[in-house]
Amino acid sequence: MAKTDEEDVIDDKPMPLLDHLIELRTRLLWSAAAFMLAFFVCYYFSGNIYRFLAQPLANIFRDNHEARRMIYTSLTEAFFTYLKVAFFGAAFISFPIAASQLWLFIAPGLYRSEKRALAPFLIASPILFLMGAALAYYFIFPVAWKFFISFESPGGNGGIAIQLDAKVGEYLDLVMKLIFAFGIAFQLPVALSLMAKVGIVTSAGLKKYRRYAIVGMFVIAAVLAPPDVITQCGLAFPLIALYELSIIAAKIVEPKPVED
Repeated sequence: MAKTDEEDVIDDKPMPLLDHLIELRTRLLWSAAAFMLAFFVCYYFSGNIYRFLAQPLANIFRDNHEARRMIYTSLTEAFFTYLKVAFFGAAFISFPIAASQLWLFIAPGLYRSEKRALAPFLIASPILFLMGAALAYYFIFPVAWKFFISFESPGGNGGIAIQLDAKVGEYLDLVMKLIFAFGIAFQLPVALSLMAKVGIVTSAGLKKYRRYAIVGMFVIAAVLAPPDVITQCGLAFPLIALYELSIIAAKIVEPKPVED
């Protein structure tokens, strides 16, 4: 046991407070520089990024053999939409750099065992976020957009036709909200596993309160997703599956009882 305690040391060297503040400023500057560089690159390609985000809707119109357009009703709406697209893309691209800078700042103050314990969660978090975003883009968007478009009416017999003319700004806001909602929701196993690691929750407790958690998943889906059953269920069911996965992960990482 003594050997283990000797090996489990902090690699950090004592530093004055001013030096820590200078290092923090350096890390923040690197993160800001990475974001700004990514922002300008994404703004240059903002039209391509927006077309990618609008592709699920375009595919539905193409399958229906319809030529449609997207509109903007404010003079500045298209410009600010492209700024949002650039910000959205820059956040995705620069996040790994910002996260690595944060890790480089706090890692010297951690024990080696703490670093080894946190490493799997740091790797799993961005992967789960991308999985959530991919689920929203490739599976939820096509189904949800088709559902919303089904409310169009051709009119006729003196009636007024009801047809979608999507606004670029509103469409982007909806897409970003859903992508972030699914990405953040998919962090559930990471959050619960970390809490199990430090003893805040246990796998037995997660099993005991499973029925309440399922109700909570639908409440979360109702808050994060648009008010339609398809999108809400598309978020709630994966959350329930992730909760079950969290129980297994918590069982693996939770502290084992000490045997006498």
